[in-house]
Amino acid sequence: MFRSRVRHFRLHRIALGVALLAFPSGALAQHGGGGHIGGAAAGGGGLSGGNHASGVDQKDDLKSFHDVLAAQASSEQAAAYRVMLKSTVAASVELKALEEQAGKENDKPALASRDKTLADALEIARTLNKKFQEGFSSQQKSLLKEIIKRLGKTDSELGQQSKAVDQAVEANAASSVMAGSAQNLDHALADFQRAQVDLGQEMSIDTGNGVQDFTFNLTPVKNSVNFASATMAITTSGTVMKGAAAGGENAFAVQLTEDVSDLQVAIADVLRAQLNKNDNCGEWVSILTADLSPQAQAAQVVEQVHFERWTCTTMFGRQSSNEIVEGNGTITLKLMPAVAADGMLHITAQITHVDAGGLVGELLRTGSLGEQMRDKTADTILAIIRQGGEFKTSLPTGARSYATLRSAQFSEAGSGRLMLMMSGDIRVPDDKLAALTGELGQASQVQSVPGPLLTRPAVPQEAVSR
Repeated sequence: MFRSRVRHFRLHRIALGVALLAFPSGALAQHGGGGHIGGAAAGGGGLSGGNHASGVDQKDDLKSFHDVLAAQASSEQAAAYRVMLKSTVAASVELKALEEQAGKENDKPALASRDKTLADALEIARTLNKKFQEGFSSQQKSLLKEIIKRLGKTDSELGQQSKAVDQAVEANAASSVMAGSAQNLDHALADFQRAQVDLGQEMSIDTGNGVQDFTFNLTPVKNSVNFASATMAITTSGTVMKGAAAGGENAFAVQLTEDVSDLQVAIADVLRAQLNKNDNCGEWVSILTADLSPQAQAAQVVEQVHFERWTCTTMFGRQSSNEIVEGNGTITLKLMPAVAADGMLHITAQITHVDAGGLVGELLRTGSLGEQMRDKTADTILAIIRQGGEFKTSLPTGARSYATLRSAQFSEAGSGRLMLMMSGDIRVPDDKLAALTGELGQASQVQSVPGPLLTRPAVPQEAVSR
């Protein structure tokens, strides 16, 4: 992918200076980006003669260097990008307001008004998004085609979910239906916004010196989680974007991402610790294999289990055990993150498939065995995710009392890696704005601190029970 070539140059800033001296200024003058070459993503690869220590061919290095410059935004494009992204943030703020209004009873006119305001904000965001791409050069269109394609898909989905919300409001749908439509729109808008942010990074767009009025890229924080016999690292990163101020209150849209791929590796061990049992006069349960993978805004767990049921009888002072049933089965669960009424992250689970015969199959489909595996699997994964970093505790201290989690979904980060995406907002009064933006600025400027210093201490294992 093009971005991998960009990362290569971040390691060679000194060599970039040599490269700039080696090439005529006219070859570079056509690519501007707010007074810098390559922005945060550009750099050199050692362009003097001889072989590279990295083993990268000199011609390949030069091609990647020119690709970075060709994709870089002009100063006019960078300005248009900032306006575009602000419009998306504004639409996100309006969506949060509609979700709040939808929770109020018997106020259809106010909800319809909110929906109209949201529809207008979404239309502005989508229009500016299209106009921004219309200004791309042919080279930019070619080099950025993958992210442009993804942005097009998210725009289409955003339009569909926006219509669904309009229809729900017009039909005066039940609160549960309205909430579901709003959450789907929230997911679509979050995907749209993430694609725009990725596009800006590919184009080396700097948000400028006025970052406190625009966006904060929070430094990733790694949290070590000890659960049963497994140790996992869950890394949380995110973006906080300022929206419009109204009525003495300032709104920020928050997008947090938790990398839970370590949990995928350890899933069999953590489930064995919670589900395995050995009762000589009752049930034997043994998890043979387990797999955790992303699946369309949800996660899927496939567990293979060995099950036995025994009874014991005592005659003449001696106890004997008798096996009633024994067999293997496979159960597939769908896990869906949700925000409960208490504002906390929850995970609901449902059984989607069972591959087993006889009594074991019945126990997995509709009996206590299936219910137990479903509930304990969801509780175990939720407990680990919460230890890895909850929505509020992943934000700077001063933001936590003003933050609200609105929606959550699982996502794939490539190569089957599972991610948890959390969306919410921060709302602060005017007299707290300076302190909050200062703290957010500090949290987004610790880029040079080594990774281990950003790792929180290990968290003791939580007890998992229904």
